[in-house]
Amino acid sequence: MSAPRWLEVWSLGVVDYAAGLTMQEQLVAQRRQGVIPDTLLLLEHPPVITLGRAAKAQHVVAPAAVLESQGMAVYETGRGGDVTYHGWGQLVGYPILDLNPDRRDIRRYMRDLEEALIRALAEYGISAGRVSGLTGVWVAGERKIAALGVRVSRWITSHGFALNVTTRLDDFNFIVPCGIADKAVTSLAHETGASPSLDEVGARVSHHLGQVFERDVVERQVTQASVQVWLVRERAGQVEYLVLRRTAARGGFWQPITGRVEPGESPAQAARREAYEETGYDILPRELGLVRTSLMTTEWYPPAAQGPVFNREHAFVARIADDVAVRLQATEHDACAWLPCEAALARLGWDGHRAALRQVHQTDL
Repeated sequence: MSAPRWLEVWSLGVVDYAAGLTMQEQLVAQRRQGVIPDTLLLLEHPPVITLGRAAKAQHVVAPAAVLESQGMAVYETGRGGDVTYHGWGQLVGYPILDLNPDRRDIRRYMRDLEEALIRALAEYGISAGRVSGLTGVWVAGERKIAALGVRVSRWITSHGFALNVTTRLDDFNFIVPCGIADKAVTSLAHETGASPSLDEVGARVSHHLGQVFERDVVERQVTQASVQVWLVRERAGQVEYLVLRRTAARGGFWQPITGRVEPGESPAQAARREAYEETGYDILPRELGLVRTSLMTTEWYPPAAQGPVFNREHAFVARIADDVAVRLQATEHDACAWLPCEAALARLGWDGHRAALRQVHQTDL
């Protein structure tokens, strides 16, 4: 009897698109080195338009100003295919699989991904299938419910599929989906009237993907959490936001207050503690309801165990009424600045921090 072949499945929640690209690059390298087994990332992206290698510029039909007003970024990617959209209510799957030695056939790989999705949709009473000459999964041959766009490098896969579950279908009007102008898009909710959670649908998809690829599925959980805390003040009639510069040894980049949620702490308790430790302010921060998952950089955040270390960061905000000087923790940061929104955004290096700041700026505190 041959040894079992594992498929580790990580349900990550919301992941910024740029962070998703980075984690795929790192995990592909780890899979090639044999550090991790075959892996499936299941997640949800904030609204974004992505361009595959075959994308045509005219297939993004919305003007740049409209996309900017919607907070919708555009990314060029290394996957195959044309233009696609990711957004709320869409289950995105990134399989990081080694197709060596017995599955080195890209067409077969694409058909296998489609098959897993077709089987999962059948559990919801949707009779989905393929359309000759086109990729993806279709309902009645006319309505696309799942898009595929993959990258295969030395037979290690990345990118993958996007299954519309409760996706806002009007957002596809910003593009010509996958460059196909004469067919529609649809979703599980549109076809059935049901609104299952992405976690529920993801569990069914991963089960069938394991069966199709002959892998034993192992569910993994994200256990590590952190916080980002935005301090806001008003001075001379201008709203300002506190940003801190990490020491060179810790990366040298600018960020809000950040820190790990320690064992036994709630995110709110960690936010209050980190704000006091890093600045000297004792505040009661308010949670923004914005949570992002990322793959930690081990040079700054050593993993406690073998394999990838994913982290969920919770965003908080608090208004500072006085003008007390910031008391920096010297081992963490070497400079700070109170800046208006646009200037602060320009200094930040992570989409999750920028998204939180934009939300804070748009909210009446």
